Amino acid sequence: MTMLIKYIHVSCVVATFSLFFIRGLWMIRDSGLHQTKWARRIPPVIDTILLISATLLALNIKQYPFVDSWLTAKVIALFVYIGLGLMALTYGRTKMIRVSYWAAAQLVFIYIVLVALTKNPLIAY
Repeated sequence: MTMLIKYIHVSCVVATFSLFFIRGLWMIRDSGLHQTKWARRIPPVIDTILLISATLLALNIKQYPFVDSWLTAKVIALFVYIGLGLMALTYGRTKMIRVSYWAAAQLVFIYIVLVALTKNPLIAY
């Protein structure tokens, strides 16, 4: 069962990042597609499944945020990623600001993935 949950989790990670990346490209190109109804409604569904699967994985492996440092780092980085994403796609005042937040959000996302892979908040092997 844990492997199924992990596959769902990883699939949602790929889907959520792909949609964020594509929506950012649309924003840069001023296409308006990043503000369409489907582009705004699908990501929260994927993110909900992602968070549920993350919670189930943490329970299955008996490691918890604010107990295990690598999960704590991931949770904190997740909040940073969400904030940067909101600024990039919704609240940034100028395109230059939005693109800067978009790029920063991608760096934080990479950090989250590296912490997940290494189980080390310092991402050192």
